[in-house]
Amino acid sequence: MALAVSGGPDSLALLLLAHAAFPGQVAAATVDHGLRRESAAEAAMVAALCADLAVPHATLKVLLEPGNLQAEARVARYAALADWMACESLAALLTAHHADDQAETLLLRLNRGSGVAGLAGVRAKGTVPDTGLLLLRPLLGWRRAELASVVAAAGIDPVQDPSNSDDRFDRARLRKALAEADWLDMPALAASAAHLADADAALDWAAQREWRECVVKAPMGLTYRPQAPKAVALRVLARIVTELDGTPPRGSAVARLFGSLVARQPASIGGLVARALPEGWSFTKAPARRG
Repeated sequence: MALAVSGGPDSLALLLLAHAAFPGQVAAATVDHGLRRESAAEAAMVAALCADLAVPHATLKVLLEPGNLQAEARVARYAALADWMACESLAALLTAHHADDQAETLLLRLNRGSGVAGLAGVRAKGTVPDTGLLLLRPLLGWRRAELASVVAAAGIDPVQDPSNSDDRFDRARLRKALAEADWLDMPALAASAAHLADADAALDWAAQREWRECVVKAPMGLTYRPQAPKAVALRVLARIVTELDGTPPRGSAVARLFGSLVARQPASIGGLVARALPEGWSFTKAPARRG
């Protein structure tokens, strides 16, 4: 099995625990985005620790395009890990997300007005983006402090994440606030995120059924006669836009589209035009603009 190990306390704990539980069955990789001068030394530290443990290790260097570095880094990181796993014939990737991560994500997304899919946070089991490789998060039942104690007990000095991305800044502020709110039960919040993941799966199931029963091909696109509640209809609309326009739409844009169609007003989204007709909601490609 493959481990993503950055050198921070969480991923180092994952390395130590996986090595103890499955000796000789794990390999580790550290992705170096090259964004900080210290990143090469941090990768070398992980490599040295893996050598001491007799765990195979690879440092994966990636190049990022200008733009949203946080999003670009995530895409590049998973792509590099997937390529490495394919070369090493590794079928499953383990990451070090834990209960505090899950609870913080839930609170941050509540504060941003996220829907069920966003509030569900990360799942214990999934797939590496854009691949069929298994993605596992075995530490969702662990607290951050518990993982830090595993690393401290091993006498290892972990890397402290210096990232100043907006998400990290928001999490740092949230952690400071949570330190003064000892009445909050972080594992319970993480459990709530798991319950929301179950609800998200149920909505997906309902949306697939709604699609089969209520969406039909039309001469110029698709027609949808909605029967399900709004939460399900929004997912069907998102799928319609993705299938016809080729790009997944933002949730806020889908919500505006739904509101317009309920009010029987024509609307556009991406390269599509939507209309509320007697036979249902019609979706067609927008006419090409003349030069």
